Amino acid sequence: MCLGAGAAIWFAVKSPPSASVLLSILAVLSIPLVRSLRHTATHIILWGACLTVIGMLLAEWETRRLSTVILDQPLVTTVSGIVERREQGAAGEWRYTVRILQTVEPTVRRPPDRVNLLARSKHVPAAIGERLTGRARLSPPSGPALPGLNDFAFQSYFAGIGAVGFFLGPPKLEPGGQGEAVSLAARFDAALFSLRDRISNRIRAVLPGDPGAFAASIITGERRSMSEDATEVLRVSGLAHITAISGLNMALAAGIFFVGLRGLLSLVPVLAQRYPIKKIAAVGALIATTGYVLISGYQVSALRAYLMTAIMLTAVLFDRPAVSLRNLALAAIAILCVQPSTVMGPSFQMSFAATAGLIAGYAGWRARPRAILPPARSVGMRIAAASATFVCGTLATSLIGGMATAIFAITHFHRLSTHGLEANLAAMPLISIVVMPAGFIAMLMMPLGLDAPFFWVMGQGLELVLLVAHTVAGWGGGYIFPRLPASFLIGTVAGMLLLTLLRTSLRHVGTALIAVTVAATWWAPREKPSDVMISEDARLVAVWTGEDTEATLATNRARPSAFLFDQWQPVLGIDKPVPPLMLDLGPLPPGPDWRLGETWTDAQQEEAGMIFDRLIASAETRRFVCISQACALKLISGKTIVTVDRSELLGAACDRADLVVLAAKTRQTYCRSGAVLFSQTSLRATGAIEISGVASRPQGLAIKTSFEGAARPWTAHRLYDWRTGEADAEHMAPDPFSRGTKRPPTNPMPDINGSGE
Repeated sequence: MCLGAGAAIWFAVKSPPSASVLLSILAVLSIPLVRSLRHTATHIILWGACLTVIGMLLAEWETRRLSTVILDQPLVTTVSGIVERREQGAAGEWRYTVRILQTVEPTVRRPPDRVNLLARSKHVPAAIGERLTGRARLSPPSGPALPGLNDFAFQSYFAGIGAVGFFLGPPKLEPGGQGEAVSLAARFDAALFSLRDRISNRIRAVLPGDPGAFAASIITGERRSMSEDATEVLRVSGLAHITAISGLNMALAAGIFFVGLRGLLSLVPVLAQRYPIKKIAAVGALIATTGYVLISGYQVSALRAYLMTAIMLTAVLFDRPAVSLRNLALAAIAILCVQPSTVMGPSFQMSFAATAGLIAGYAGWRARPRAILPPARSVGMRIAAASATFVCGTLATSLIGGMATAIFAITHFHRLSTHGLEANLAAMPLISIVVMPAGFIAMLMMPLGLDAPFFWVMGQGLELVLLVAHTVAGWGGGYIFPRLPASFLIGTVAGMLLLTLLRTSLRHVGTALIAVTVAATWWAPREKPSDVMISEDARLVAVWTGEDTEATLATNRARPSAFLFDQWQPVLGIDKPVPPLMLDLGPLPPGPDWRLGETWTDAQQEEAGMIFDRLIASAETRRFVCISQACALKLISGKTIVTVDRSELLGAACDRADLVVLAAKTRQTYCRSGAVLFSQTSLRATGAIEISGVASRPQGLAIKTSFEGAARPWTAHRLYDWRTGEADAEHMAPDPFSRGTKRPPTNPMPDINGSGE
């Protein structure tokens, strides 16, 4: 717990202490630790402090060890590289993870080592280890869609992915890919993922459609080939956890092999009497689960489940209790020592929370005295009792697991399924009795070519699971939660830790803490949403218009980016935004070609100004009004917001608006007219922003940025200047409000070339 807390603190703070400072603190804490008496409060507190510092050191060590290079800006180039991973999508597209060897036209000065590239065009699929080349558009991994939301660049940094993008046409194979000199570990990894790829293709060949994609996700962890409809109904119904290789899959795989092998050995009396067949079965199950995790793609949930299962099976070898919180702690320590960054992700948090809740829940159940029922004598009563036990066990497991993971589902995804209990109660027997046994036998029969009948049985079970998911999803989409204060996550997690880790009646302090935190969050006054939201690329701008219950969200795009808006919807609590009104005011003058030294003529400047005057005059207070490449909205306070897509329009926009958003790069850092300016250049450093006080306060506007403080390794690419090869000091701490409001307006000619001069 302390190791994870230390790692989380190091990743979350704006400016963590250096390794030398942490080592000094650790040395200072070690002196009284040696002298303190064991099993005293002082000794435990000192140990906790030391382990927290060690967790911070582990986080810094992982960050320095990886040193992932993230692309600094979007571009189009020709890439050549070795395919290290590949997954096929539901529509036949391929997603490749490519280790970059070369970029040309242009040559990227600071190329990433690995990129994820999507190939939608028809082409000959490249096998793992082959060399692939093609014209591609590369972009840095996205930052938070809004301040406080998920930072995809953080995940990409620790996954070793420096850019994402797509091929502009079909990629081509190049000779010589297999001859690259790589290490033994890299060759083993390539062979392993090639095997995983062949298994996935075999499953989808036997089981076409969503059942085959579902089966592949359970066995190999490849989830991209499932259709969007199936993925959505599984998520809404609360059954999405089945698609991830987690404790359920690993426990069923280990249990099937353990019980099956032990049963077979027990049929031979000589073996059963002379050898410990229980331990032999445990070794066999350990080998089987090791193979399972190797072909799973090293997912966090799979690693956690494997470590937990391996510790349980090893405990059987030493005649120790197999299921305990201590074994869960050992699994957590192993992951935190190697990948402390996983503590920030929902996969780690939800998998460990569910397992801890189940272990503690069943331990508490066993400790309580049970009512003694008369033993069932008839066969029918025994079957009924066994069925009732199975149903009650499934119900209790779903209830405990759902309650333990609800905190993190609300915090990370802002959604909570309302019918997950019913869905799991109907689907889990199918998974336990039909799907997993059939899939496990099919994997054993695959080398012999006898796997098809068992995969067919597995597919029939998954068809029924999808039917359950569609039925339950039709009952409702669940609750949507806005952003909650940080105290909600801290209080509920602290309460859950006390409730699951303590064994005396003191554990109910955790119950009280959870209840108080939930009540305080529920009854606390809701934070008023920000007036304006701007995406990190400045293309999507949303403004709250109206008052309280009549408030609506107006956007400057008729079709906002689905990737961004799907994240905005639950946070902002909206269904559909108010689209802009397109006006026919005539086309704006074409942009000059700066490479040829062209500039706008006086007539073109005057024409653009006249069109902007008509646009501002037509501005409404309930929605954006737009022409091609420019939009305007007038607030109730009389202020005007203008968005433009071309830098040469910036001067005209600054002279006529109070807040200007430029969806393009520019060297201009402020509007000389006093208007507030945001551009792709300034937002590159701050990330997506939210602004409050635009509609009511003429001064003292409040801005909330996605990134604050010193640059971290996963945000440093935002401050990189490819022209100089150094950090862009001009935008290290952008403050566009001070630039726009403190400089006296000079009312010069419009800034045509966007140079700020």
